Amino acid sequence: MKKSESESSGHSFKDYFKRAINQMLVLVLLSEKPMYVYQLASELEKRSSDSYSVALLYPVLYRLVKLGYAAESGKEISEDNRVRNYYRITDAGCEYLQKILQEYDEMLEAVRQIREYKQEP
Repeated sequence: MKKSESESSGHSFKDYFKRAINQMLVLVLLSEKPMYVYQLASELEKRSSDSYSVALLYPVLYRLVKLGYAAESGKEISEDNRVRNYYRITDAGCEYLQKILQEYDEMLEAVRQIREYKQEP
């Protein structure tokens, strides 16, 4: 019996999809207000009715910072003495977000068209 792609690669379609859109979703949230990592993770889960979570948000944020799309915007000490590093979207990040949102919408429409395609007899 042939193994499925997810069995042979260790990744599911959902894993690949999330990896592709994590940056976009983080930038969407940061475009609303600066947030710290736990706040970002909680907001993703809340807005998706607990069906979307990202186990490791730090690599996503570090990549966005490295690319100049996000930046640290301050630190705060929580009541339990934890340091919260806040991140914000940059001007370049706003431009990039608009570009990838458009590409995302175009891809969704292309997939919809492919799925609903009816070949004429």
